[in-house]
Amino acid sequence: MFRYINLLLGCLAFQAGTFVQAETIVIMGSDTIGAKAALHLAEAYKSRVARTNPEIGFEISAEGSSTGVVSITEGHADIGMISRRPSTAENARAKTKGVDLKTITVARDGIAVVVNDQNPIESISLAELEAIFTGEIRDWAAISTTAGRISVYTRNTASGTYDLFRAKAMSGRDYGKNSQKVAGNEQIASEIARNPNAIGYVGLAYTETPGIKVVPVEGMLPKADEYPLRRTLYYLVDKNIRLSQAANDFIGFTLSPQGQHIIEEVEFLPLY
Repeated sequence: MFRYINLLLGCLAFQAGTFVQAETIVIMGSDTIGAKAALHLAEAYKSRVARTNPEIGFEISAEGSSTGVVSITEGHADIGMISRRPSTAENARAKTKGVDLKTITVARDGIAVVVNDQNPIESISLAELEAIFTGEIRDWAAISTTAGRISVYTRNTASGTYDLFRAKAMSGRDYGKNSQKVAGNEQIASEIARNPNAIGYVGLAYTETPGIKVVPVEGMLPKADEYPLRRTLYYLVDKNIRLSQAANDFIGFTLSPQGQHIIEEVEFLPLY
C-alpha cells in the first residue's frame, strides 16, 4: 500500500513582509523505515530547528526499498530509504544516469517471524521457515501441536524485506504459490492478528501489534546478536550531488544520540 506522509507545516511564510518559499526535504523508499522511524525523526527534527528554520518541511513516501533506489537514480528524492544494499544492476543503472549511489547506515533491525497470538508454536527453525514459505509445508500439524491450513503473508516484490527474507530464510528459493503478498509491515501484522493460522514477517518496529506474537528462530529472538535474520537499514543519497544544508543536517540528526534514541524508541536497534 502506498504511504505518503506530509509534514509541510508552515511551508510558505511571510517574514518581515517578504514571501519565503520553504524548503521541503523529500524522502522515499523503504516501508520498514518510512512508516514509523522517518516520521518520528522528521517531527523531532522540525521541533529542533523550529526557531531557526520554521519553514522546513518533509515529504515522506514509504513504498519499498526498490522505490528508494529509483527515487535517487531518477532524482525524485533528496534521501532514499532502503533495508538492503543496492544490487549490482541498480548501481549500474544509476551510473548510466550519472548517479553514484551511496548508502548511509542508520539502524540495525531483525526481521521478526510473527504468528497469531493464539498459535501455540514456541520456536521455529530456518529449515521449517523455508518449507513453509516455499509451500512445502502447508499445515501447522507438520511442526506444531495443532492442525490448520497455514496462511502465509509476505511483503511485495518492491520490498527489500521480501528479497532479504528469501535469501536468509529460504536459501534463495521462490515463495510458494500459496503465499499472499502485502504492501507493508502494518498490513501483514493486521492480517496475522485476524487469522489464527497465519504466519509472516515484519520489522522490529511492528512487533507490538495487538494479536500477534514473535516466534524465536533457531531459539533466538530478533534482538539477539546472533539472530539469523538480522539486517542493516540505510539512507541512500547520490554521492555526485551536494545535499542542501537542511537535508544534510537531517541525516546528521538521525545519526546523533538524539536521533539514535528515537531509532531505539521505535524498536529498531541503534548503532551505539
